Parts: sequence; structure tokens; C-alpha cells
Amino acid sequence: MARGKQPPPGSAERPSLQGFPSDLVTAGKADVLELARRFSVDFMRLQFTDILGVNKNVEVPRSQFAKALDGEIMFDGSSIEGFVRIEESDMLLKPDLHTFRILPYDDEGGRVARLLCDIYTPDEQPFAGCPRTTLKRQVERARKMGFAMMAGCEAEFFLFEKAPDGSPTTITHDSAAYFDLGPVDRGEEIRRVIVEQLVEMGFEVEAAHHEVAAGQHEIDFRYADALTTADNLTTFKFVVRNVASRFGFVASFMPKPIEGINGSGMHTHQSLFRGKENAFFEPNAEYQLSRTALSYIEGLLQHARGFCAITNPLINSYKRLVPGYEAPVNVAWSLRNRSPLVRIPDRRGMGTRCELRMPDPSCNPYLALTVQLAAGLDGIERELEPREPVSRNIFTMSYRDRRKYRIDELPRDLHEALEMLEKDDVVKLALGEHLTERFLEAKREEVLQYNLQVSRWEIDNYLGRY
Repeated sequence: MARGKQPPPGSAERPSLQGFPSDLVTAGKADVLELARRFSVDFMRLQFTDILGVNKNVEVPRSQFAKALDGEIMFDGSSIEGFVRIEESDMLLKPDLHTFRILPYDDEGGRVARLLCDIYTPDEQPFAGCPRTTLKRQVERARKMGFAMMAGCEAEFFLFEKAPDGSPTTITHDSAAYFDLGPVDRGEEIRRVIVEQLVEMGFEVEAAHHEVAAGQHEIDFRYADALTTADNLTTFKFVVRNVASRFGFVASFMPKPIEGINGSGMHTHQSLFRGKENAFFEPNAEYQLSRTALSYIEGLLQHARGFCAITNPLINSYKRLVPGYEAPVNVAWSLRNRSPLVRIPDRRGMGTRCELRMPDPSCNPYLALTVQLAAGLDGIERELEPREPVSRNIFTMSYRDRRKYRIDELPRDLHEALEMLEKDDVVKLALGEHLTERFLEAKREEVLQYNLQVSRWEIDNYLGRY
């Protein structure tokens, strides 16, 4: 809790969260109701994301817990970005019971728990526009091919000061750099509280540190299956923003909030497993990478320009994807070099994986993992031959050398990325017709609104000259 903030009335009498079970995979309705009673939960937050990845929720009081757990709570889908038209607005929230967690603080009014939900239509059918269900479909496709995707995401964020009126600024709270310590790194205390609250919600946090840019931070949590990782990312964003606000700061996952310094990425580590075996590892093969791994990587590369609008969905995203700030712009892969799009970390055996370096933390994590998995599986199904890895710094290579290595560039802006998405049938099939159409519609409107603006840069450079 932020310094100086008084606990809400009655919170002292509420039982500690010590003893809350770490594994609810087999939990049923009765188990969740008993936990809610045992830990004095007052409100239940039914959480989901819209197609743009924004966390949404419907909150119900204790009297409605049983109804909520039966999936009978409805909401107006026409009010949510990209869901449905007003004439088909009613939607059901179907909670995934093993995602039941109690928030590790008490708000005024009572103790709050949350459940992550899938969206269903009134006739009890999975909603085609639900991002979580979309990822589940792709995970099932992988399962039928004999694979399970494991993923880990490094979502960077900035902490900014608030203006006197409470509005966000781009004034960073420190001037520290990569791995700096306090007192230069003024974010240590906030990061520790974030880590404490994530651990209380069942996360296994591996590391937390200051990032390259002033005011920029990273907290890494354990590799998990694709759906769990996406669920964790939505929870992570909520906790980070909430803790920052309680300390009087604004946490932002905007990709490039400040000109001239590094932006925030969400490097995504991924591998496929067959049972308990890492399908990417082949001890006697070149690079110790299996044919499955190489075809998967080639699938990522061939579809990267097609799914870029999903993994990098903002106009601002493409101000991060420029040379000179550690963000990749080149469609290539390497064993160690960090300038290509895909890098292979040194670990082998069970830790063999590839790292896609282009995504940023503004994306919808469910859709981002959906399109990456779909691209990799397409590479495996088509038995794609991998291109040669690049060991040189691509930024210094000649045009001729870049052609030799089949190096393309990522889209230069959101408009181009949307054009590439519309041409990629594999990505569109993974998203489904509903999500593809609604996403393109929302993002083209965003581009239009941006193009109507006149920026300070244009005034400074054109007004007195022309």
C-alpha cells in the first residue's frame, strides 16, 4: 500500500491471504465459493480484454457469486471496442475457475477477487471476437499436431510523474540506466511492491531491474504455456498500473513515449514441447536446433510483416521500430546477434527457444501469441527451409548483402502493417473473420484520426518556410 494511505474500514478484521492455494487447476464452483467465504471476499471482478488488449471487467457483489460462477452474468458487447453491433449486443461472461485470485490489497468497500473470463453469445456459443478463445483455438491446433507452446514475455514499462492536477506527464521519476541501483534508481521500492503483489497472486517472478532508459523498468516472470502467459500479462499490466498509481506515479506500456531514447519492447521467448521433451532441441544437429525449430523460425520470419499490426498495434509502435535503439527492423534470424528479428539464446536442452524481439507491450497478449504460434505452425506444416542465420550487424550491411540473406524490413508505419495483415491469409485465418475485420476497422480509423492532426514538428519545420 502506498505510504500514508489508510487501510479501508474493517480491513484489519479480514483474514490474511496466507494459505491461499497455489494451484486451482481442478477447482470447481464449490471450491471457489468456499475460498471466497473463507477469505472474506466482498466483490468478484469478472475480467476480460477487448480486441485492443485493454482490460475490462464487470464486478459483482457477494450475493451474485454463484450466478457469476455459472457464467450467467451478461454485459453489453456493443459498448466494447471491436465486439458487436448494437443490435446483437448481449454477451455472457464465462469464468475460467482456475484463474480465481484475490487481489493482494483491500480497496475502500471491501476485498476483491478476480476471475478471467471467456466471452460467449446468449445461445451459449463461444464468441468469435473473444481474444482469449482465439488463442485457445490456436493452442488446440498445436495440440492436434502434437505440440504445446511455451512462452515467456519481457514486458518493459515506464514510470512517470503526475502533474499537479493528476494528469500523466512524460517526466521520468529517475535518471538511472541499465541495472542501476538506488538511490539513482528511484523505482526500486515500487518494483518490490509490484513483485510482492505478483507473488501473492501466484506468479513466479524471476528478476526485476531498471532498464536502459531513464524511468524504464522490467520485471520477468517464469516461462509458462501460451494461455497462462497471456493471462499473466493481463494481470501484470493491471498490478503495475495499480501499484504505480498508489505511489503517486503513472505506469505506461506505451512503446515510445519519449523521443530520442529507447522504447519499451515485449521480447517473446517461445518453444514447442512434445510431452516433456523440448521439440526445438536436437543435440546432434547444426546449432543443436531441430528441423521443427528451424521451420518454426522460418514461419515467424515469413509472416512477421503480416502479423506486425497485431504485435505492434499502435501508430506509436513504429516510432520504436527504427534503427539505433535496440529495436529490430530486419526480418532475419541469428544465434547471438541482437539486430535481427529472431535471436536464439545460448541455452540448449530443455531451455532451447527462439526470441522474437519485435512485439511491444501495447499489444493484446492473447492475439499476439495467437499469430506467432500460427506463423510458426505454418512453417512446420509446410516444412519450410530455413534461411541462413546472420552473424553480422545488419545495420552496417550493404543492400547487396541484405539481398543475399533475404533480409526484408518490417512495415514502416501502422498503415503499411495493416496492408500486410490484409494480405496474409495464415494470420487472418488464425484471428478469424470477425476479429480481422473489427481490428482492421478500428486501426484504420486510428490512422485516419492521426493523419488529421497537425504536429508541433510540422509547425516548426514548415510554417515559416512555405
